[in-house]
Amino acid sequence: MNLLSRLLVVACLVLPFTACKKEEAPQAQAQVAPPLPTSSEQKDWKPYLEYKITPHMGGITSSPFVYFLPKADTEDFDGKYQRQLEKLQADLGRGMTEGVMLVFASPEPEKEVEMIEVAFKDVPQGSMKGVKVVFIGTPILGERVKAAVEPAGVNYIFEEAK
Repeated sequence: MNLLSRLLVVACLVLPFTACKKEEAPQAQAQVAPPLPTSSEQKDWKPYLEYKITPHMGGITSSPFVYFLPKADTEDFDGKYQRQLEKLQADLGRGMTEGVMLVFASPEPEKEVEMIEVAFKDVPQGSMKGVKVVFIGTPILGERVKAAVEPAGVNYIFEEAK
């Protein structure tokens, strides 16, 4: 009986703390949106991208593939664009399975869209069912991305860059 009394006392002490943690969780979700970065540094974009893609992570089974181009005035921009395009084409060529997320964002969204259009033109129709593609940019560019990726059968998600 002494053991039972001790367990009840411990339960009474622990229960209020677990209740407090449950009340704090909704506050953490109501975080303020980070501003749209203006730099070409990926590290400056990380909090912004995490904020934008976190709500869409349901059903994702691995870390998202993030494709990011710096500003066009960055040293060796053409080389970086070409390497990013080759990486995207190689990733798409290997095939994407259900539960994968591709994220596209850039301070050069026009060039990013061009890269998406070039890479997705060779993807077989309906071959990417269950794959999420998130594009962060303007509504007009978002429509171009949608037209390029939807034939592959992806779940397309547009997030406005703001």
